[in-house]
Parts: sequence; structure tokens; C-alpha cells
Amino acid sequence: MLTTGNLFSGLASILFVFGGDYGAAAIAILVAIVFDVLDGTSARLMKSTSDFGLQYDSLADVVAFGVAPGLLMYSWALSPPKMFGAAVMFAFVACGALRLARHNVLATTGGEGKPFTGLPIPGAAGVIATLVIFAQHVVPIGEKVKPILGIVLTLLLAFLMVSTFRYRSLKELKTQEHHHFNYLVYAILILMAVLAYPEAMLFVVFAAYALSGVLEQGWNFATGMMGKKPVEAVRPGGLQK
Repeated sequence: MLTTGNLFSGLASILFVFGGDYGAAAIAILVAIVFDVLDGTSARLMKSTSDFGLQYDSLADVVAFGVAPGLLMYSWALSPPKMFGAAVMFAFVACGALRLARHNVLATTGGEGKPFTGLPIPGAAGVIATLVIFAQHVVPIGEKVKPILGIVLTLLLAFLMVSTFRYRSLKELKTQEHHHFNYLVYAILILMAVLAYPEAMLFVVFAAYALSGVLEQGWNFATGMMGKKPVEAVRPGGLQK
């Protein structure tokens, strides 16, 4: 039922886009994300995951988090470039489908760890949906800037979905019990910020998550390089300094 709600919300978003109501289309995508989170959480709690459920969930995700946000971005920002904008939209949808296919293969073979490989497609869809809401209610985006921003952001999200950057998952909380209190505090602070100013903070939260995989890998690389001991110079004859 929750997966069907996800699919229905995605189709509703597409219909809103056709009607020119981009705000409602964005909200429908966020509703689909809520259904998707509840679906995954309930399946893990009840231990009722199945191959059928996995495939059905992915098909619903392609519609709700691939086609719907891709069409929303195209109609809202990419339609002036016409064919190029359509190609950018296709790249987003295709990379989202590839991300889901990779997830399914890794899930069935046991290769998908608790951190996700690549930006999850609901996260990418959330960035697009909340950007539209942000532009409508917080900071308007000029018509000349909108296509450029749309192209860059859409292609970046497409790349992040098929990348090998690692993204944190709620499933990791079970293996990090000593951090439960910290996570609870962070969750409460984020929830308070979102409730206080949802139009702005929802975009900040989704954008921060989309960048978190890149930033974490960059941080790990930098700290790893700093932790390496410098190679000691060797004088002629093999004598070290």
C-alpha cells in the first residue's frame, strides 16, 4: 500500500506539472518521499522484504523520483533550451534508473552495504522539489539564471546518483548505538529548523545530504593524506637523515 501511495504521488506530480502548478508538483514528490521512507522502515521492522517488493518499489521510484522530478525541472527551468533541456532531463531519468538497477543487483547479491553507493534517487528528487519551493517562497530565481542553474544542478545530481560516493543510511543507526543520543539531538534540531522555516530548510537539508557523500570522501582523503608519515629522505650510501 505504501509503495502504491508512492507511485500515486509521483503520477499526481506529473499531472500537476502538465497543469503548470509546479508548487503542487514539488509537494507531491515530497509526499512520495514520505511514503518511500515509511515503506522501507515498515519493511525492515516487520522483516517482510521480498524480491517482488524490491522490484515493485523500484518501478514506483522510477516514476516518482525519476520521471516526475525530471519533468518538473524540464518544465520549470529547462524548456527554453528545448532539445538540450530534454537531453538533460533524459540524463537525470536514465541515471536514476541505473542507480535503482545497481541497488537491486547489490541488494540481491548482498553487496549493498549500510552506506549507499551513489546518491539515492529520492535524495536527488528531493533536491529538485525543494529547489522549486525555495524559488517560489524564499528567493526568486531570474528567468535568465534558471536554465543555467537547472542544467548544472540536474547533471550534477545525475552524476552523483551513478557515482561511487558513499551516502549514510538510517540502517547504520543499528550498528552505531553509541551515537544514538547524538543522532537524536541532530534530528530534533533539524526538525525544529524545518518546522520553523520549511520553505528554506527543506532545500538546505536535501542539498546538504546530496553533497555529504562528496564532502565525506574528500574529508577522509584529506585526513588520510595528513595521517601518512612523510617518506624519509635517504642520503647517498643509504644513510638516513
